[in-house]
Amino acid sequence: MESTQLEPQLEPQIQPEAQLEQTQDWKRFGMDILETIVLAIVLYFGINALSARVRVDGFSMIPTLQNGEYILVNKLAYKTGQPNRGDIIVFRLPGDESQDLIKRVIGLPGDTIHVGDGILTINGEKLNEPYIAQAPLYSGDWVVPSDNLFVLGDNRNDSRDSHQWGLLPYENIIGKSVVIYWPPADWKIINHTEEVLSAK
Repeated sequence: MESTQLEPQLEPQIQPEAQLEQTQDWKRFGMDILETIVLAIVLYFGINALSARVRVDGFSMIPTLQNGEYILVNKLAYKTGQPNRGDIIVFRLPGDESQDLIKRVIGLPGDTIHVGDGILTINGEKLNEPYIAQAPLYSGDWVVPSDNLFVLGDNRNDSRDSHQWGLLPYENIIGKSVVIYWPPADWKIINHTEEVLSAK
């Protein structure tokens, strides 16, 4: 009976060229991953430099903005321009800059504001405000100095704003609200109503 001798199975040898190519493939893959991460970081910080995303917390801007809505804010809006009456802005609360608030610009530098008998006047002229929840029940007088604003919530009688804590310095402004982006059912471009003054 013949005996057969099995030859040992040899592992296929990887040629140096193949090893080099494999190493280069991994380096390419690693570089692609690194480039993707760097691009994501640059985009993240770039977007955050240009815009902010804020959540409406509370009912001070009803009926214009609802509690829980998310707003996109343009942080460059006032780098080259000035706030306009009617703009809805996000800012750091004077005296407690850890808090961000969202209100509507009512008074501009140089304006004299009077609130009384449910009517708001600017420089003696009544401001037509179709966007408010109800007429203000409080009263007061304010003069807006340079580099400051007078801001109010659209829900006049349930809003912490300039009628309580005073004027808003320009340096506290974060930006101008642009769009409601969440929830999807509420998506819309925010309407910044400019002043409609009636001579009364």
